[in-house]
Amino acid sequence: MSARDNEVKKFAAQNRRARFDYFIDDVLEAGIMLTGTEVKSLRGGRSSINEAYAGLRDGELYLFNAYVPEYLQAGRWLQHEPKRPRKLLVHRRELDKIAAGIKQKGVTLVPMSVYFNDRGIAKVEIGLATGKKKHDKRESEKERSWQRDKARLMRDRG
Repeated sequence: MSARDNEVKKFAAQNRRARFDYFIDDVLEAGIMLTGTEVKSLRGGRSSINEAYAGLRDGELYLFNAYVPEYLQAGRWLQHEPKRPRKLLVHRRELDKIAAGIKQKGVTLVPMSVYFNDRGIAKVEIGLATGKKKHDKRESEKERSWQRDKARLMRDRG
């Protein structure tokens, strides 16, 4: 068990449908460049990454379409744009791995969650994913339902 496994995560936003809509091949952690009002707003927990995606722009990794609401306690001139592109911070080797994955047909970068680690630093968990077809989603739902029923039967037995 590594030190990373022991980290306490305070989730600011989660994309719960990501594992239902996509096959997640690989997951990696990236830092995110935020302004002061964005950090305060993320800590409030009203942000959303359900419609967000990550991608390359000018050789760097960005998070697009993530909604971070304005921080109302800040002045009018200090506010940020709620859906602006935000730069993601990854090592060069990870960026090369991601770029190679994107060039494959049908591979998407899906943000899984935004959270604060034990040091209070905002991180984004990104999954290298391929889309599921409708029959794959039905199969996932069937499997989840069976696991739930099995757990209920085991609990009732003993």
